[in-house]
This record gives sequence, structure tokens and C-alpha cells, in this order.
Amino acid sequence: MRIPAQSVCTAIRDDIVSGVHERGGRLTEELLARRYGVSRVPVREALRTLEAEGFVVTRRHAGACVAEPTGREAADLLEVRALLEPLAAARAAQHRTEAHLKVLRGLVRLGQDRSRRGQGEDLRSLVGWFHETLAQASGGPGIGVLLTQLRRKVDWMYVVEARAASPESWSERAAIVDAVSRGDAERARALTAAHVERAKGAYRLRPPVRGDGVSEVQPAVNTAALPN
Repeated sequence: MRIPAQSVCTAIRDDIVSGVHERGGRLTEELLARRYGVSRVPVREALRTLEAEGFVVTRRHAGACVAEPTGREAADLLEVRALLEPLAAARAAQHRTEAHLKVLRGLVRLGQDRSRRGQGEDLRSLVGWFHETLAQASGGPGIGVLLTQLRRKVDWMYVVEARAASPESWSERAAIVDAVSRGDAERARALTAAHVERAKGAYRLRPPVRGDGVSEVQPAVNTAALPN
């Protein structure tokens, strides 16, 4: 069965974000194909997509390499997200369904519980699910797609310190959900803007780690995105 380039693209992107493929490292089609158990055709297509997304660059005499974003580019991402997330919350107050509210409230309860227990690994996933659900509740796919792309790049460029997992941050999310449930778009927008602004202090740029990029021996492949 031919594995679609989209699945290969997701797997490579996830490995770039997690640091398996280091910034500036070469992405050799042959080694990538071997790593993900596919032919070079879907790898080539995936690299083109990732280049369009800004994760990959093509360099003369080197071929495809993992991009090396500047500090200015990283800061721009947080600024753009600070504009989009409040907009998504305001739209969610107008378009959310009861199913969205049920999921958002459940995530807040779980987040508050995990925060009290200090379960940081679970909290990272819950934060992502919360904001993804809020974007989905906005009623249009455009905002959700943009925010998903931004979150991927933010995860790639930044380390998030403790505040994102703190009980206070989950109290802020609970207030956002309350405003969304009441249909109060302006309050949802204002609360989200304040939440995003306070969260900025928790982000620290990841230091560049230079190596050989793709090597013959690497950590196990994240195959969750690849069909069996």
C-alpha cells in the first residue's frame, strides 16, 4: 500500500519539532525514506510541503535542510498568535456548540486536576487540546488551520516554562470557557488576550543545536501518523 505524502510529512514535521532532525541539519531523501519505511517519492513531496510551511529550506550544494529561524521570526510568531487566539475565542462565543463546551469544560477540569498533581507531561497535551478545541469552536476552518500551524512552530522554537501548567493559567482558561458559554464575545476576546500576554513570559527560545542532521542511527520513528 502506498503511504501518502501527507502522512510522511506529518511524521517528518513531528520529528523536526521534537528535535530529532536538528536545525540546520541536512534532510537526505534516501535516509528519510529508509527511516520512515517509504519510497523517495512521498519524501520528496513531503519536503516540498514542509518548505512551504517554513520548516525546511533548500540550499545550494546541500539540498534540503531543516530551517534555522531567527529570533525575530520566533518573536513574530508570538505576536501573530496574540492576535489570532483572541479572535478565535470571540468567534467561539458566537459559534460554539454544546459539544464544544462539553469538551472545553472537561479539559479545564482535567487541567486543573493535573496541575494540582504536578503532572507536567499530561498538561502539555491538555493545553494543546484546549486551544485546538477553542479554535474549532470558532466556526471556520481558516483560523483553526492558522493556529495549528503557529502552535507547531512555537513548539519547535520555544521551551515553555512552568506558568503554562500553573493552576492560575487553568483558572484563566476556565474564565474564557465561561465567557464563551455565555456568548460574550468581547469578554472572551479580552480574557484570551490577557491570558496570551501573561503567558509570553513563560516562553524561552530553544538554543540552536548543531549536528549532522539526519544520521544513520536515530531515535525511534514517531509512526503514529503513518497508516499500518
